[in-house]
Amino acid sequence: MNKKPPQGLATRAIHGSASKDAHGSPYTPIYNTTTFSFSSSAALLDVVEGRKPGSLYTRYGQNPTIQSLEETLAGLENAELAWTFCSGMAAISTLFLTYGRDGIACVGDVYGGTMELLSSQLPQLGIRTHLILGKEIDRLDELLAAGSKLVFCETPANPTLELLDIRAIAARTHAHGALLAIDNTFASPVNQRPLELGADLVVHSATKYLGGHSDLTAGVLMGSKQLLMPAWSWRKNLGGMLAPETAALLSRSLRTLAVRVAQQNASAQAIAEAMARHPRVARVLYPGLPDFPGHALARSQMHGFGGMLTIEVKGGGDAATQVADRLRLFTLAPSLGGAESLVTQPCTTSHHDLTKEERARRGISDAMLRLSIGLEDCADLIADLDQALMM
Repeated sequence: MNKKPPQGLATRAIHGSASKDAHGSPYTPIYNTTTFSFSSSAALLDVVEGRKPGSLYTRYGQNPTIQSLEETLAGLENAELAWTFCSGMAAISTLFLTYGRDGIACVGDVYGGTMELLSSQLPQLGIRTHLILGKEIDRLDELLAAGSKLVFCETPANPTLELLDIRAIAARTHAHGALLAIDNTFASPVNQRPLELGADLVVHSATKYLGGHSDLTAGVLMGSKQLLMPAWSWRKNLGGMLAPETAALLSRSLRTLAVRVAQQNASAQAIAEAMARHPRVARVLYPGLPDFPGHALARSQMHGFGGMLTIEVKGGGDAATQVADRLRLFTLAPSLGGAESLVTQPCTTSHHDLTKEERARRGISDAMLRLSIGLEDCADLIADLDQALMM
């Protein structure tokens, strides 16, 4: 019997769940149900003890709306399982508490909330954390030899778009018997699939590209069944479960993920090229530019260069602030990945809590503006940037 050819990502995003609605709906409806009944104690125990799939209790994630979503999400990263959460930080916190108790080595730049968790809060629980720059990758072997069992990276990184070699880091990590987890939020599964490159676990803030409409907050952790099952109890007992209503919104969003990200990739490339020629822009950080330091790596491990780019405005931080305030189509707001284009100045938002010295050490200048490219006409976005830069 011939095997079916593997389905493309866009197909999996729409048809990824095997769950079918009894009344013929093409998608699983919202089950706003706290608890589910059984015909007998034996049937209940089959679900409780994992012999049969089924719905039991929504806080446990055993709800049809949530389970259907998780099945689709797992397929996007070619993972065995996916657990959803009420936010990306809930997913990351569960990851760290499940696998980071023997020590966490964080390589490169990460989201400000993740950095705060690693540098300030986890050490209060006695968890050893180590934050090293991407250029300090040779220190990783030393940290792993000293007992760290989880390596965590964000690539592309926020806000410098720094890329890390997932294959190479996976090899180093596995040589010491440790696990590698990748925050794939900036790339999305459309542009990068870390499990295929050797990572063990993948985490997303689903609020961003997976959600794509700035109308939901969610997170997801993906990997093998063996690695995901230990995280289930942490999610259950810390109360980080996604609500069914939000799960339904996220399921809706996934149906357009591939086309949204493809358009954002194309627009970001054109805008990056335009900004690279602009006399008021000192530097553009975008993996799709040939002079970007990680361009060759991006071509080898990514399927698209993404919808995020960072520009550095000539004149310093005050000049960048003026540009941000003059933009009309770009909305001045945190977050990313939505249909509308956003602008943030990292020193005032995502990395505001870092000292100026630490930002400088990480290459994050006050003159940087991070752009999340949406779905507007590309020419209109370039015109908006042009008028804002004319000072």
